[in-house]
Amino acid sequence: MSASATPPASLTHFSAPELDMLAKTADALSAYLGKPVLAEVVLGDEGTEWVTFGVPMDEKAETDEEQTHVQMGGPGARLLGNRGGLPQSDDDTYDCLYLWAIQISLNDGERFIKLDHDGEESAWSDSLEDVLPFALSEEPQPDPDEEEEDDDEEADDADDDGIPYDDVHNHRH
Repeated sequence: MSASATPPASLTHFSAPELDMLAKTADALSAYLGKPVLAEVVLGDEGTEWVTFGVPMDEKAETDEEQTHVQMGGPGARLLGNRGGLPQSDDDTYDCLYLWAIQISLNDGERFIKLDHDGEESAWSDSLEDVLPFALSEEPQPDPDEEEEDDDEEADDADDDGIPYDDVHNHRH
């Protein structure tokens, strides 16, 4: 590709499954933190998309000047997920505490670059899952109750000393 050629959207934009993962991440963060977490996708000056995660500030709360704030939402905003229970209004703009962001990069081995709460690069990977704070696998997690039962069975098996019950003959004559 020449320097003047525009890369295809498949390289510069989040795919539908990636957007779904980002939405689930915002929802999981909302549940984890117990407050709304917004995720907004924007197109950067370089022509690549990025997503910002932020927590809307209470209008009555005192602001900490040392913490980074971002404006999220408003007309035309692409907010992902369930918005942490906030109203689904397309016109509302929120003053948010910036948590972190992920930008798409055209660098080899660095399709996704995570920017921490200070805006510094903190992780990069060709896999979006590698830069997310939660594992979003579809594989079911083992049931802890079943694991305890398995442990109990293993303990019982150890008591048997490898001798099947049917073959034990303790006859007293």
